[in-house]
Amino acid sequence: MEFTPTKIPVPEYSDVDKDRFLQEIYSVRKPAVLKNLDLGICKTQWTVDYMSRKGGGREVKIHVSEVPQMDFIQKNFIYRSLPFDVFVRRAAADRHEEFFISEDEKYYLRSLGEDPRKDIADLRKQFPELAEDIRIPDFFEEDQFFSSVFRISSPGLQLWTHYDVMDNLLIQVTGKKRVVLYSPRDAPYLYLSGDKSEVLNVDNPDLVKYPLFAQARRYECTLQAGDVLFIPALWFHNTVAEEFGVGVNVFWKHLPSECYDKTDTYGNKDPTAASRAVQILDRALKTLEELPEEYKDFYARKMVLRIQNKAYSTNFE
Repeated sequence: MEFTPTKIPVPEYSDVDKDRFLQEIYSVRKPAVLKNLDLGICKTQWTVDYMSRKGGGREVKIHVSEVPQMDFIQKNFIYRSLPFDVFVRRAAADRHEEFFISEDEKYYLRSLGEDPRKDIADLRKQFPELAEDIRIPDFFEEDQFFSSVFRISSPGLQLWTHYDVMDNLLIQVTGKKRVVLYSPRDAPYLYLSGDKSEVLNVDNPDLVKYPLFAQARRYECTLQAGDVLFIPALWFHNTVAEEFGVGVNVFWKHLPSECYDKTDTYGNKDPTAASRAVQILDRALKTLEELPEEYKDFYARKMVLRIQNKAYSTNFE
């Protein structure tokens, strides 16, 4: 079955200040590419040599895969540790004299806190020498800040489609990256497993296995060096590093702090109210198992209708 999705371009804005961002972009709750922002000297300074020298030899935990499409559901990668300077040089190369699996293996870094179980990722703490080079857009209040994360990928690496529960600025400091996004309203078509889509290949999906995926509206943009992509919370995104590049994700709290799980250091646990609702739903579904199939089917459909009537909003596309 041939798949030719309609690609909806992500709108672009230039020279955006805080007031314009909050009034014209943030309030709409849709992705936007922000161009010509003052990001500091990182855009010109963050070469492979410079980052290797400044980042030094601190150990970083990385994903290593034989194939360019990383799958977090099937776990088609291994975790390994390398000194940061060694990792950056390896990630920038297409082939490797030293390797873990194969000479053309792919690398991906999502930087972590000192103790990932307790500490968030924060460039100012983990990489202070590099953090001073980048100017984070001043679009949110300091107490809304959640984390700042290095994203460094081998050329050609594609990351799985997923959503985050916090708002996100993806700062593409160097290199070029393609980003495909899907609206939260299209979740029924994405075959979710937790916060991730089972559809790994969004460009050539198996529509026999995932027929509803063809109905998902595909938003797309290509980030050049220096571009910033605003990704609102709950928007699904899939990225391909078209070139070796360095990105920084900055996450901040869109909801009051008490709405989030206090044990969440990655920013990917659902808000506590949502988690409680899912637990209640699981108990309700387990209760339905006590009924014969015909009754279970009928009352499950009634439950779906009740959820639609009570919870679905008409305020979003």
